[in-house]
Amino acid sequence: MNFWETITGSDLTKEYTAFEARAKALPPEYAAAWEEIKIHISPYAGFTGRNLMPILDGALGLLEETASDGQSVHEALGNDIKGFCAAIAGEEGAKSYRDKWRDQLNNNVARKLGRLGG
Repeated sequence: MNFWETITGSDLTKEYTAFEARAKALPPEYAAAWEEIKIHISPYAGFTGRNLMPILDGALGLLEETASDGQSVHEALGNDIKGFCAAIAGEEGAKSYRDKWRDQLNNNVARKLGRLGG
């Protein structure tokens, strides 16, 4: 990946397009689960979304593998896709915007209190 691709995000576009091509080959119930995964994982994205690419690749690989094994989507992901997304994003250390803002607010308050108490 060169500097220009990193700045413009074209590397992410190529990778995301490849994900979508792979997802089109999935059976319909798996394709529907993929769409839900994309929706529920997006709050964990950083500014560029670059942190989610390995997570999305792993989730899509899981869907492909379980589809080829003949398992149902519910056997692979369970009934709670939103919870599944939170679990896989949490394992990668990704934080939602809400978590980041909470940390920032707590740090600002602690810094202000430190000035007042000192």
